[in-house]
Formats: sequence, C-alpha cells, structure tokens
Amino acid sequence: MAALPLATAEACDANAALIMNGDLRALQPIFQIYGRRQIFAGPVVTLKIFEDNVLLREFLEEKGHGRVLVVDAGGSMRCAVLGGNLAQLAQNNGWAGVVVNGCIRDVDEINGCDVGVRALNSLPIKSNKKGVGEKHAPVTFAGTRICDGEWLYADSDGILISRSELTV
Repeated sequence: MAALPLATAEACDANAALIMNGDLRALQPIFQIYGRRQIFAGPVVTLKIFEDNVLLREFLEEKGHGRVLVVDAGGSMRCAVLGGNLAQLAQNNGWAGVVVNGCIRDVDEINGCDVGVRALNSLPIKSNKKGVGEKHAPVTFAGTRICDGEWLYADSDGILISRSELTV
C-alpha cells in the first residue's frame, strides 16, 4: 500500500488541473523536517488531539502499511506529542511518516529513525496522558482540510495532499 515517493514540484507541474479544482493542495510551509526518511508518501490517517498523545501511541502501535499519520495537535507550542519512542514505534510498525501540527521532542532519536516526520518545532516538555481526541476526523491546518484516505506526499520542497493517488 506504500506509495512510491514523488517529487512534490514535479507532481504540481504535472497536475495543474488538480491544483485548480482543489483536488491537490499544498500545506503552508510551516513545518520542520525530521527523521531519516526525507521523502515519504502514503494514504492519510487523521487524528485530532491537544497536548495529549495517548491516541497517537494507539495508532502507531498498529501496523502502518505505508500510511502517513496526520496529527492536528492544535498547533500547541506548550508540549511535545511525539518523541523518540513513538518514532521508533512508527518505524517498526511500517508507517511511512507522521505529520504533526504541533511539537515533537527527542530530535536526535527521531532523526535516527527510518520514518518521515514533519512538525512545527521541538520542545522538551512531554504531553498529558488522558486519551482525549478524535480518530479519523477531518483536520484543518496549514491552510487546508485533510481527510482520512487522502494521499500525502512530502519532500524537502513541501507537503502535498491529494484526494487520490498521484502519478506523473
């Protein structure tokens, strides 16, 4: 199920009609690049949380099958919802990547993992553990709405969201 990595600039050039009709969207360039996998792609699974990573861990404990976990952590700059242990779990369970609208920690550990990670920034404070959030719900951040089952493509140029799998 894992998608072949696709250059985002090339995908945009080859799919102008999809950009015009909104089927292909670029996230605003607000994310830092982490993890060994600089280029990644796959079907999206969404999660909405705020300063709590219990549901994030639950997802990453599942087999990823090349999917990308897109986490709306509310843009919080008060704690990290993803750290080295969870990045290792994502790698071991076959997730292509994790995109976090929030903070991460254990950057050196994450950078050693063969998984793609994008986040707003790093912060050493850990999150709460209450289990509050919403799985598989549409999320909106970085200027676009992202739904379960859409496709995400990430490289050093940016992050694209497509309603369907892209080919160039």
